[in-house]
Amino acid sequence: MATKKPKSSAKSTKTKATKSQTAAKTVETPVSEAPKKTTAEKSSKKSCLSGFFAKKYEEKESILTVFKSHKFYGALLGEVIGTALITLLLFALSLMGIASIATYSFAVLAIFIAVYAFSSACLNPIVAAGMMASRRMSVIRGVMYIIAEIVGAWLGWLIFNAFHLAGGDTAMVDVPVMAEIAEGNFWVTAMVELLGAVIIAFFYARALKYKRSVFTFGATIAGGLALAIVLGYVVSAAFVGLNSNFIFNPASALMLQIFPTAGENFGEIMGGVCQALSVYALIPMIGGVCGFYLSDFMGKLSSEE
Repeated sequence: MATKKPKSSAKSTKTKATKSQTAAKTVETPVSEAPKKTTAEKSSKKSCLSGFFAKKYEEKESILTVFKSHKFYGALLGEVIGTALITLLLFALSLMGIASIATYSFAVLAIFIAVYAFSSACLNPIVAAGMMASRRMSVIRGVMYIIAEIVGAWLGWLIFNAFHLAGGDTAMVDVPVMAEIAEGNFWVTAMVELLGAVIIAFFYARALKYKRSVFTFGATIAGGLALAIVLGYVVSAAFVGLNSNFIFNPASALMLQIFPTAGENFGEIMGGVCQALSVYALIPMIGGVCGFYLSDFMGKLSSEE
């Protein structure tokens, strides 16, 4: 009487047969496809400028959400107070001359260190414009920072003017004003403002790389401001014979009576207003954008980011 084979042995036999057929197919299949590229090889072929315009801030800020955070109001207050102090320093520098540049640099260093924790210490529409353009800051935050900086500059002017009025007839100096843009000096003055703005924005963008060390951050910015002022003074006074024609801060410039107060007709007055805004506000803010882009471009080329 014949005996039946156990089912387990039959299954194992089928499994062995299937494995042998699969192995045979694997051996017979020719290798015609090239090996796939690894992720590292793909990334190495990307352009060094990839992600150049990518967003660099994490918060999802909009006009509907930004005003709900109490930290935002603290940042605005920091911009107001910091810009007021910067404006007071600029007024003092205009009275004391270039010899006070060292004192000015130390004071700027202290202000930036004190305000950095609140708002990253922009304290200048030039910087705010560059931060927005390079996508380090949302547009709504940048616009509100510029408004806060104008308010801060106005507050600094009020404080300075209050002391001047308190002095009365005994006051030895007047509230400083910006020199009027003479005919033929428009582009010279504009280029001085542009040069200083590019330097300030470039140094601020580089300082952001050292934001873990607040002292290094402040020292870098103070050095950039000092360099811009020295170059502006040398170029304007020594080379083209101009004086009191640069400020490198649009918010503070608005407090220095840059707008004409009289003219032969309305068109002449408006022309002077547009000229002053172009030289002391629009062109410096364009320089701020250029300074930040220059820093980002150099960082990409050196594979810093």
